[in-house]
Amino acid sequence: MAARPRTLPAAVAPVLVGTAVAVTGGTFRVGAFLAALLGALFIQVGTNLSNDYSDARRGADTEDRLGPVRVTAGGLVPPRSVLVATYVTFGLATLCGIYLVAVAGWELLVVGVLSIAAGVLYTGGPRPYGYEGLGEVFVFLFFGVAAVAGSAFAQLERWPAEAFAFAVPVGLLAAAILVVNNVRDIDTDRRAGKRTLAVRLGRDRARDAFAAMVYGAFGVLIPVAVFYSPWVLLALALVPAAAPVVRTVRTHADGPSLNAALGRTGLLQLAFCVVLSAGILLA
Repeated sequence: MAARPRTLPAAVAPVLVGTAVAVTGGTFRVGAFLAALLGALFIQVGTNLSNDYSDARRGADTEDRLGPVRVTAGGLVPPRSVLVATYVTFGLATLCGIYLVAVAGWELLVVGVLSIAAGVLYTGGPRPYGYEGLGEVFVFLFFGVAAVAGSAFAQLERWPAEAFAFAVPVGLLAAAILVVNNVRDIDTDRRAGKRTLAVRLGRDRARDAFAAMVYGAFGVLIPVAVFYSPWVLLALALVPAAAPVVRTVRTHADGPSLNAALGRTGLLQLAFCVVLSAGILLA
């Protein structure tokens, strides 16, 4: 429950895109791919565990929260156990990172350290950036730019420009997952003093931001296709699948509907990246 499986597509998806970019550059190393994939998953799970622990300590997860029960605040797991699990998970991510540094280069050490720090400081530390409305910015940077470009670097040992271009739609969809989460929790977050982007914007404008991120991810493909390949436009076939998710977030405020929308946004991002990766390989 604390690992929050519905958010894990955000970790898998960018690795697929970055690796597809590397394959078109003539390189594919199975070990580097698996290490990048597992490292991204461990960082996501570690972030979720850290968030569960830190939000409970700050009183953000109250009984009237609409989202799934948090294991720390709900008393299902002792706080110390959640904290230990966080350390173990980030430790496993570090092992993956050590392998990647050994086979690709020291640059990935910087990416890994910053990614883990971002995961911890989202709701932890003296001034968590998640409480200041910056969560979506960091998700875009680390589950978009860093994850896609870093996965490509793990294979090619260079930073291809096209990886940064493809990171934009991937990052937008990853950030959209967080927006759904924060729209759902807007009332309890406001009372707890957690000034997420949704709290700062208000429910209606946060819903508009979600729609802009989702449809913007598809829109970015058009200029990218001009400079890269029309094959990447294959992902536009998923627009009809995106529309019902956007409609749900726009029209519903109840927990079950938004919990389902969160899961569907994660699956949309994963499907988008699978199709986008196929388009990149066909280019």
